[in-house]
Amino acid sequence: MRVISGYLKGKKIEGYNTIGTRPTMDRVKESMFASIQDYIKNSVVLDLFSGSGSLGIEALSNGSKTCYFVDNGKEILSILRKNINILNIQDKSTVLNKDYKESLLYFKNNNIKFNIILVDAPYKLQVMEEVIKLVNEYNLLLDDGLLVLEYSYDTLKDKYNNLVLYKNKKYGDKYVNIYKKIVD
Repeated sequence: MRVISGYLKGKKIEGYNTIGTRPTMDRVKESMFASIQDYIKNSVVLDLFSGSGSLGIEALSNGSKTCYFVDNGKEILSILRKNINILNIQDKSTVLNKDYKESLLYFKNNNIKFNIILVDAPYKLQVMEEVIKLVNEYNLLLDDGLLVLEYSYDTLKDKYNNLVLYKNKKYGDKYVNIYKKIVD
C-alpha cells in the first residue's frame, strides 16, 4: 500500500493480512479523498477501524491538523504505530486501543469532536447504522462535518436525523457514502 496524494504521496504503508480485513483499494481511496478534499485542510479526523492507518494517513498527508486512529487488534496497532513512526507524523497522531463503541463514548466523554470521521469496518461486519446512531447520539461531528463510510453489506438510508447523504458511489461490491451534518 502507499499514500496516493498530498505531501506524503508515494510513501509506502505497511499493511497486514488478518482474516476478515481488506485494505481500501487505491482507486476507491483516490475517489473518496477527491470527494472530501475541500474539507480536509486543518481538520480534526477520526479514522475508526483504522487498521494500518491508510485513510487517516491520507487525510494527514492532505493537510488535516490531527487524526485519531482507533482499532483494537494488537498486531494491527503495532503496524499502525510503525507506519506513523516511519512517516514521522507522531505529533499529528493519537492512537487508541479500543473497540468502536468504547472509543465513540470516550470521545463523547472527553468532548472531542471531528470535522471528518472515516469508517471502514472489517469485512462483513455490519455496524454502519450503529456507528451512525452513536455519532448522532454523542454529537461527535462539528457543524458541516462529514461522516465517510466504506462498506459492502449494510443497507443505508439517505438521511439520519441531521446527517444527510452528500455523495455516494459504488465500486464493484463496495460502496462509499458521505454524510454531511446539516445545521438548522
